[in-house]
Amino acid sequence: MKTRTLTTDVEIPYLGFGTYLIGDGEVAASVSEAIRAGYRHIDTAEGYGNESGVGAGIKQALDTEGLTRSDLFVTTKLFPGNPEWGQPEKTTESTVASLDGSLERLGLDYVDLYLIHAPFARDQRLAQWRGLVELKRQGKARAIGVSNFSVPHIEELKAAGLPMPVANQIELHPWSQKPGLVRYLNDNAITPIAYSSLVPLSTWRTAEGQDSAKTDQMKADGEQADTPFKIMAKKHGVSEAQILLRWAVQKGYPVLPKSTNPERMRQNADIFGFNLDPDDMAAIEKMDRGDGVAWATGDPTKAP
Repeated sequence: MKTRTLTTDVEIPYLGFGTYLIGDGEVAASVSEAIRAGYRHIDTAEGYGNESGVGAGIKQALDTEGLTRSDLFVTTKLFPGNPEWGQPEKTTESTVASLDGSLERLGLDYVDLYLIHAPFARDQRLAQWRGLVELKRQGKARAIGVSNFSVPHIEELKAAGLPMPVANQIELHPWSQKPGLVRYLNDNAITPIAYSSLVPLSTWRTAEGQDSAKTDQMKADGEQADTPFKIMAKKHGVSEAQILLRWAVQKGYPVLPKSTNPERMRQNADIFGFNLDPDDMAAIEKMDRGDGVAWATGDPTKAP
């Protein structure tokens, strides 16, 4: 399994399994099946409400697949609170308590990567990051990072003299390439982790009925019979999803495809046996449409 270095002693697999919008009651079977299919990175979050099921799926797979905890890379995320949604902002102390709760639900002693889910808690962002620093010191998180943070949010941490995050999980796909942010992350040894890699597909989120900011034009474009991704998929003998995931991996982004269909899981995992050629990559570079669409209320990287 190919990996990217987060720290001197922590490697993140390029292939991860996302669990957003998989309910706690069904996620255990999906996680167990994903591990059986070769996924070694499992991504969840406090805000997904499915950590208990994820933990059950991990335990089941460890018991049946002859694996140990160290064979897996597990990510979860602190939900920081959001005053605009009527939620109190977490403090340093409640941040530490939040991971303790996540570990209990997951049935784990530590996670490999702990992230602040979004920069919503404007007045407590530094306090929350200090909580993550403390959790790393305690060994409950092997590495710490952020999610949906923009350059100013990360510069805020730097200006406070705090350790820098080693990862930023953000919406990244050909329609939202964020070149300036990605350049900043790479220049500062912060790994960009891509979520919602499959946004350009006509099938993205259709089963869940989850709201997003995807426009009617985007939906129509994804349904066209001759989309660039369909043409590339035919050229390489793979699926559109594999093209989108392969693009991200060639850009250096670990990915987190999600599926509850075992056959689709295995297909999404099969992205290391082909390469997009320079013409493919150049064509995709011209497809950027700007902001992300995964959040119905807008891209949280723009939070004040």
